[in-house]
Amino acid sequence: MIKLITFDLDDTLWDNVPAIQGAEALLRNWLVEHAPRLGSVPVEHLGAIRARLVAAEPGLKHRISALRRQVLFHALRDVGYDQDQAMDLAERSFEAFLQERHQVQVFPEVVPTLEILAKTYTLGVITNGNADIRRLGLADYFDFALCAEDLGIGKPDPAPFQEALRRADCAADQAVHIGDHPQDDVGGAQRAGLKTIWFNPQGNAWDAAHRPDAQIHNLSQLPEVLARWA
Repeated sequence: MIKLITFDLDDTLWDNVPAIQGAEALLRNWLVEHAPRLGSVPVEHLGAIRARLVAAEPGLKHRISALRRQVLFHALRDVGYDQDQAMDLAERSFEAFLQERHQVQVFPEVVPTLEILAKTYTLGVITNGNADIRRLGLADYFDFALCAEDLGIGKPDPAPFQEALRRADCAADQAVHIGDHPQDDVGGAQRAGLKTIWFNPQGNAWDAAHRPDAQIHNLSQLPEVLARWA
């Protein structure tokens, strides 16, 4: 019997591409206005800084907010801003980015489905991203939210799923994870012993080794899948 349902966020509860594209465009415009020395620097330069930082500190790849702040700080220093200026501009530019990053359009079926499920199941979030369900008005539906930034490790490592089981005081065979990514979501959850549901709105063919227990094209299908298992 399923007791715990955990959800991925980006590209599972909303289409993440428009939000990230909008946030990146806003960040670039913000830098042109407030940090003009950096505003004209090619995006590839920021990518090179990111690669260098992750190579020096691999754990940063799971701390995407901290990583973006550091990339901005180092880029600002590289173009001549002093340390205090660079720290201030990096923080303010990141906050502008983060605010725009949360301008997501949650799929219309998400809230009605969460309302149904929250009456019966413990609901949690497991994400590698930096979206905050409190900013999105979704926190009331979830008992907890786990992000790689806080844990220091992300999917597909089984550790975030094991932490979810601990939070819910739940055995692995009583839990299911829903997400769009075959490796991060399905593969990671399977390694921790959870059941898995692949969110596949585009109807793509499965091309990974171990198939999910179910797949859905719309989150409104979740209650029916869970009812069959019950």
